[in-house]
Amino acid sequence: MTFDTTVTDHLLSTTRAVRKRLDLDRPVDQSVILDCLRLAVQAPTGSNEQGWRWVVVTDPAKRAELGRIYSEGGADYLRSAAGNEMKEQTRRVYESALYLTEILDRVPVHVIPCIRGRADNSPNILSASMYASIIPAAWSFMLALRSRGLGSAWTTLHLFKEKEAAALLGIPDDVTQVALIPVGHTTGGDFKPARRPPVENITYWDTWGSTSAAER
Repeated sequence: MTFDTTVTDHLLSTTRAVRKRLDLDRPVDQSVILDCLRLAVQAPTGSNEQGWRWVVVTDPAKRAELGRIYSEGGADYLRSAAGNEMKEQTRRVYESALYLTEILDRVPVHVIPCIRGRADNSPNILSASMYASIIPAAWSFMLALRSRGLGSAWTTLHLFKEKEAAALLGIPDDVTQVALIPVGHTTGGDFKPARRPPVENITYWDTWGSTSAAER
């Protein structure tokens, strides 16, 4: 079985971090979130543990509190970074992230991907295995949202106050939050691929720093 790569390549290359173009007034159906999560949990997990868990927040009061936690965790940093950044593209990213701190409470849905277990002070192999058991699923969730006309963004600033967020949402101590994904319908036109360096310059063959077969 083959896929129409025109469609899949467009999906993969245009799933952007959406912040300024989230529709803050249009509700998101619960069924759409569940459909996207059904696809997300098809992602592999270490030792097939299937330890992913998802906290979906739609309650306005809890969204407001998560917005406060998020803003206190990173607004000052983002404001400073945006003001000092000389590269225009990077500055726009900081400004967009700062904007999210101001409107996060109004985004219709917050999804917090979680994984059972903790990797605090663990060897890298254990940390890598744990995060590899949730991040692919979360990215599949974001791709599924994109394919249905919804936008999202991978954010982590609330993790500066992870325990406070856990207390708000009743997340157990032995569960790790890995992100806060704001979800909403998008406004405006379609998204475009981002500018990235040529992969030939950042791909090494057999030895670190060897970027072509001729160097081997």
